[in-house]
Amino acid sequence: MKSLAAALMLAGLSLPASAGTPFSVMLDWFVNPDHGPIIVAKQRGYFKEAGLDVDIIAPADPSDPPKMAAAGEIDLGVSYQPQLYLQHKEGLPVVRVGSLIDSPLYCIMVDADGPVKSLADLKGGRVGFSVPGIEEALMHRMLRTNGVEPDEVEQVNVNFALTSALAAGKVDAVGGAFRNFELHQMAMVGRKGKCFFPEENGVPIYEELIYETAADRADFSAIKTFLKVTARAAQEIAKDPEGTWEEFKGYAAELDDQLNHDAWFDTYPKFSVKPMALDKARYEAFGAYLNEIGMIEATPPLDGITHDLSGE
Repeated sequence: MKSLAAALMLAGLSLPASAGTPFSVMLDWFVNPDHGPIIVAKQRGYFKEAGLDVDIIAPADPSDPPKMAAAGEIDLGVSYQPQLYLQHKEGLPVVRVGSLIDSPLYCIMVDADGPVKSLADLKGGRVGFSVPGIEEALMHRMLRTNGVEPDEVEQVNVNFALTSALAAGKVDAVGGAFRNFELHQMAMVGRKGKCFFPEENGVPIYEELIYETAADRADFSAIKTFLKVTARAAQEIAKDPEGTWEEFKGYAAELDDQLNHDAWFDTYPKFSVKPMALDKARYEAFGAYLNEIGMIEATPPLDGITHDLSGE
C-alpha cells in the first residue's frame, strides 16, 4: 500500500477518500421538517466530514424503527418518548440515547369555528385518532382534566387522515395532530384549526421525538458522532432558518411545497440543540405519570430505558 501511495503521489494523484463508517438511522415516518437537523447535516456533508456514511431510511410502518433498532438491524431508530415506556413494558430491548425534538408537538385539534371551544365540549362527541397507546397516555388525561371521561367520547380510528376527517365533519376533534403540521393543513383546506396542548391539560412535559438504539449495544462512539453532527446542524438552523430551509427542501423534490415550508418555520425552534442531554427528572416524572394512570405496572429505572451519553 505504501508503494502504491508513493506511486500515486509521484503521478500527482491521490488515494480515493474513505466512504466513512456505515451508519443507519430509520425515521419515524417519511422525511418531513421534523427531521431537519438530520437532513441539513446530510446536505451540508457534515456526516461525511465526521467520518460517517449515513443512510437515512423512511420506514414502511411507523412501528418498525424501535423493532429494527432492538434487533441491531439499524444503528438508530426515531421514536417517541411516551412510546419508550410501552416498548419497555412489552420487553423490547431499546434505550433512548438522544432527542431530536425535545418538547411536545402532539395536540388535540378542533375546528376553531366549530362548536368545541374547550375540551369539556367533547363530552358526547366523536374524536378521531391514529396511534393507539399514545392516545391513552395523552388524550385520556387531557379529557379527564376537563371533566370528560374517555368512555363519554366515541373514539374513531381515522388512521392518518386526521385533517380530512375533521374538515369533513366526520369527527368533532382529532387526537395525535402535530401542531406544526395539521394546523397548516387545515388552513390549506380553507379552515382554521385550534390546538389543545397536553402540557397545558394535565400531562407532564416530554420529548416528542427521540433516538433509540439496541439496549445491548456496546460501542456508542458512532452514535455520539452522529448526535454531535446533528447538534451542529440544529444550531445552524436556529441561526439561519431561511437558508437551511433551502437546503432541506433540496433533499427531495416532494419536500418543496407550501405545507413543508410553513411547517419548517414552526418546527425549527423545537430542534434539540443538545441532543445528548438527558433531563432525568422529566423522564422519571413521565414514567411515574404512566404508572399513575395504569399504563405501566411500575416506573422503570432510568438506566433501563436510557443510556446517558451526556457525561461520556
